[in-house]
Order: sequence, then C-alpha cells, then structure tokens
Amino acid sequence: MHAGRIAAAVLLPPLGVYLARGQGRDFLIACGLTVLGFVPGVVFALWTVVRDARQDAGQREPAPA
Repeated sequence: MHAGRIAAAVLLPPLGVYLARGQGRDFLIACGLTVLGFVPGVVFALWTVVRDARQDAGQREPAPA
C-alpha cells in the first residue's frame, strides 16, 4: 500500500499526501508547493509519505534531546 502512496506522491503530490495523512495542514502545504513549483511539491509529498510510513511501521524517530 505504501508503494501506491509513493507513486501518487511523485505523480500528483497533493494526492499522495491526502492518501497518507488526509485533508489537513500537510495537504494544504502540498497544494501550495505544487502550485509554486512541481519539484518542491514532490519533495514535500515524498517526505510526508515516507515519514508517515515509518511511523505506521513502528519505527519512531528518536525524541530530541
């Protein structure tokens, strides 16, 4: 399922973020970045989808010290 989200993030960045996180702040950021430039939208979407996938897998990022 994560491969589909990653593919969506590359082809249509807001769709990839929507599938991973739903409609919210991250989705609006992805829309704005995609309007400003396709590449920034893709980078943000991939970062969001991969971060969300890591959290789903239980691989929590270490807490800041």
